[in-house]
Amino acid sequence: MVGAVLALGLAGCKDRAVNVVATNDGAPVALERLGAAPSWTLTDLTGKPVSSQDLAGKVVVVDFWATWCAPCREEIPGYIAMQKKYGERGLVVVGVSLDQQGETVVKPFAENFGINYPLAIGDAAIAEAFGGVEYLPTTFLIDREGQIRHRKIGAMASADYERLITSLL
Repeated sequence: MVGAVLALGLAGCKDRAVNVVATNDGAPVALERLGAAPSWTLTDLTGKPVSSQDLAGKVVVVDFWATWCAPCREEIPGYIAMQKKYGERGLVVVGVSLDQQGETVVKPFAENFGINYPLAIGDAAIAEAFGGVEYLPTTFLIDREGQIRHRKIGAMASADYERLITSLL
């Protein structure tokens, strides 16, 4: 996994989102279609497959993160809350860890944080399928038709990201 992370060229964590989309009045945001999301399949921490095909028709958040990344860690409670709040409405958060140590650090981290959404160990192939991941966190918001509607590089306030998600639910 060390080679995979190095191959990704990860420059580190970003504490601010590069492309924050928000309105001053708190109104729902109209998001552009950025292109079709790639087809992918990963294995979650329980050994079950998680795939884009299985999530068709859902609003999907694909979050590339790592346990050592402070902004990633800060966003996790918000993802847990949104998964709980909107899961029945069709939201699925998928955390794709790019930790070099893989499951040995991700499993205890997930248990400690009480993560309620699927986590998988990613590699260079999945990162490249999404156009590359230079910084962590990098997060993709995918609509029910499989279109990427937002790419977030760095952390974003949970309330702002929730507004983007609800605009697709």
